Amino acid sequence: MSAARLIALDWGTSSLRAYRLGSGGALLESRQRDWGILHLPDGGFDAALRGIAGDWMAAMPQAPLLACGMVGSAQGWVLARYVDTPADAAALAAGLQAIDLGDGRCLHIVPGVRRPGERPDVMRGEETQIVGALATEPALAARCRLLLPGTHSKWVQVQDGRIAAFRTFMTGELYATLKAHSILGRPAREAGAVADDAAFDRGVAAVQGAEPLAALLFSARALVLDGRLPAAHSLDYLSGLLIGDELRSALGDDADDADDRLPLALIGEPALGARYRRALAAFGRGELMQIDHAAPAGLWALATAADLLH
Repeated sequence: MSAARLIALDWGTSSLRAYRLGSGGALLESRQRDWGILHLPDGGFDAALRGIAGDWMAAMPQAPLLACGMVGSAQGWVLARYVDTPADAAALAAGLQAIDLGDGRCLHIVPGVRRPGERPDVMRGEETQIVGALATEPALAARCRLLLPGTHSKWVQVQDGRIAAFRTFMTGELYATLKAHSILGRPAREAGAVADDAAFDRGVAAVQGAEPLAALLFSARALVLDGRLPAAHSLDYLSGLLIGDELRSALGDDADDADDRLPLALIGEPALGARYRRALAAFGRGELMQIDHAAPAGLWALATAADLLH
């Protein structure tokens, strides 16, 4: 315990992850509970914090506490207001929101990032992963694109170490909704879904033409009815359609000349990342970097920028 310098938390909607970090941000220990902001234990946020990290807090009374994610949203413990793009680690550190824990300690909350304009966009939690990715791979800070797949996938443009712009794609939520609540998910629900890479690849290939996604989605049912796609494989085909359409749109921002393409790096869970890598290869973009453990690295970098590590 004496080697720890920071108690860091990645606190999302459905889960809570805690990290005990040592000098230089070394990951000494990690824990996870199903205590996202919508699934708190009796006693609420304070009980969740002490339930996952109370022993660390007792053993390390001088270690600061820093959290990112939906815990700083309007539905969270306290609202940590958005920082507008372009945003870097210094701007995020300046926007930390402190919660008095009542025992002489504070929990600091990382703000989210907002892209202003006619069609605004927001992120909360991903900004910390981005800071961590740039701290882990400094060569990307000059100019790159970062892909953070998930329920709400983020495609981020980085310029001079700052989050310059980003777009959100609701790919994961659309898939979950169609799977559970639409006629497109019924065949696999009834037959029992079976993973099939070929069906996924077929979906990705289908969206590489000019036809819009809305006109392609029903093919996930029509192909089954026509006997050309096993019902058990239809969800992987649907996943291919949705992820493929995300890539078709996001990669359309790239220059036509491959030499002008920005370096692309992927941040996220390995299983979902592997699916995106497979789809990206079909679009001729297999040359991307995978960055792991971005959240704890980002929390350490932000604690350093905010001068919390005395």
